[in-house]
Amino acid sequence: MHINEILFMKMRSRAIHFRTAKLIKNEKEITIITVLQQVIATYQARGFQVQHILIDRQFKHTRKLREEMGIMLNITGHDEHVLKIERYIRNVKERVQATVNTLPFKIY
Repeated sequence: MHINEILFMKMRSRAIHFRTAKLIKNEKEITIITVLQQVIATYQARGFQVQHILIDRQFKHTRKLREEMGIMLNITGHDEHVLKIERYIRNVKERVQATVNTLPFKIY
């Protein structure tokens, strides 16, 4: 997700509906895998086990994560998206736009 040219990676837990947003510098394979590992470690530190990840096709290179951590990845088909995440992203963008429009100064 991009907001004002700033790149974020958005995640959502299906079981507890916990939403995570991580700022990322780029969309390189090593960056994406590192962020996913950090989020998985956060869940595990709180006593939750990550067993399954739904992921968009653009992140298909994260299959290495499955081999390393034993997590089942379900990658969407061509031109498909994870609908709950897409709705979450749209909701966040709408909230950011509403907040920016209420500021007493302009952001360029």
